[in-house]
Amino acid sequence: MGHNKLLLLRNEANLQTCPLCKQNIEGGLSKHYKGRHSEEELQEAIMDEKGRGTPDVYIGRKFGVTFRYIERLITKKKGISVSTLKATKKVKTLYPKSFAEEQTTVWSFKSRGGWATHSGEYRGNWSPYIPRNVILKYSKPGELVLDYFCGAGTTAVEAKLLGRRCIAFDINDKAVELARKNTDFKIEPQEHLKFLDTKIPGKVYEPELSVGDARDLSSIKDNSIDLICAHPPYANIIHYTDSKEGDLSFFDTDDFLKEMAKVAKESFRVLKSGKQCAILIGDMRRKKHVIPLGFKFINVYLNAGFKLKELVIKRQHNCKTTGFWHASSIRHNFLLLAHEYLPIFEKPKRTVSAGVEEELSGYGLIAPTSERPRVKRKLDDLETTTVWVLPEKDFEERLNKNVIDRYSHRKGYISLAFHSNSGEVLTERKEQKSKELLFIKSPFLANSPSHSDVEKYVKEIGEVITQNLSPIQDGGFIVIQTQDVRIDGYVEPLAKRLVDSTISNNLWLKEIVVVIPERRDSGIQTPNGYLKTSHQYLLVYEKTTF
Repeated sequence: MGHNKLLLLRNEANLQTCPLCKQNIEGGLSKHYKGRHSEEELQEAIMDEKGRGTPDVYIGRKFGVTFRYIERLITKKKGISVSTLKATKKVKTLYPKSFAEEQTTVWSFKSRGGWATHSGEYRGNWSPYIPRNVILKYSKPGELVLDYFCGAGTTAVEAKLLGRRCIAFDINDKAVELARKNTDFKIEPQEHLKFLDTKIPGKVYEPELSVGDARDLSSIKDNSIDLICAHPPYANIIHYTDSKEGDLSFFDTDDFLKEMAKVAKESFRVLKSGKQCAILIGDMRRKKHVIPLGFKFINVYLNAGFKLKELVIKRQHNCKTTGFWHASSIRHNFLLLAHEYLPIFEKPKRTVSAGVEEELSGYGLIAPTSERPRVKRKLDDLETTTVWVLPEKDFEERLNKNVIDRYSHRKGYISLAFHSNSGEVLTERKEQKSKELLFIKSPFLANSPSHSDVEKYVKEIGEVITQNLSPIQDGGFIVIQTQDVRIDGYVEPLAKRLVDSTISNNLWLKEIVVVIPERRDSGIQTPNGYLKTSHQYLLVYEKTTF
């Protein structure tokens, strides 16, 4: 590129025209707007750009505003949180290509899905692959699906496509209007349910859409719903209305969970016994430490009487950090959140009185032993998100290497492992040399532990940490490798159990990492229709002085 052309491009980049006063402004419009125009004029200019389809990133640079500012402005002006003001709804196909039901506990979709009227215009809506999988797995044609956070109607669209009846409502009337537009399409009889390999056309049911509050399901009879499938707002992250009373997206964590307890109670009442309730939820981060909103949320539904049938990890696809985020992850030692939880709850057919405790058999021989973990000699790079997908061939070696290199800084660590049927019991450690990492592994969990094993494990984790915490210096880390197990048909969420337990007052939960072996057996079905457990967790705690 010639010198004159490069100079011209630089001048054009620095010289802009204010759309309001038509003046040529050098160096960007943000200072000009703040000094020469009112807030109302600035907002009108931003909305004009949005109406023309200008991407948010360019609007932010042009007017010196944040993404959050743009998001809240659109919600204020339009009454709904959408990413575009002119969304086209051309239906090219009614069904996803090459669709296959998920068979493992890790769901990852390369694209969010754009069949029928699905799109990403409604901020924070979930991929239609999620309700499609849930509806196909846990309901039959003609059965009744409930979504009490319908948003733009993703679940309602899928229910219509899959021949299920659907009741869907949202507290935001503007969202319900959008959902009505999205469910307004025709299905030709010969096309309906053809993906199910049947020649008999299924019946099409139009969803029942209305404005409503998820905390009050009084319009729905007891034991009348076959499946609940919903994606709630995440405690004060994305606001879905302009401060509408009762909008749960404005509640902070504790108040959000209190209100969701009302939703869970109503959900339990309206759902039929033996039926399922699937809710997508994620964690949050504050002060470079994770807030385990997902696990706290699961407790809310368990406390309402539900059992945990499955705990699915929804992986954020293409979330590998590069450039600034990669460097920041290493420098400041934090991981980019890259997963959400999809707990599949079940209303049990037989309820057990809260005052009756299960009789546990005698504890098996589970003992923590001291051992040196195998590590891979060299890694291309450290993992920088909360999802680590590692080759199955040297899975443990890569996992160990990532943990030790990131959290011990090569300054020493203590490693322990819980084994079953082991004759070597950990004795009191005399070594007091300062270390930066206590790494606890749990290999016995892969061998179908009993209830008594699990209870002993949860109890002894805390005791082992207490016994070995003193050599760990302030600012050092405790990392627990664990996994969910299935007992008597239900999931025992051990990562959640450990987070729930008060391990030590001197520990602050820093990360919840999901670790996944990279396998090719996703199409293999497990007995009794259960999903194959294909993930583990790393619970990362930081030792603090407060």
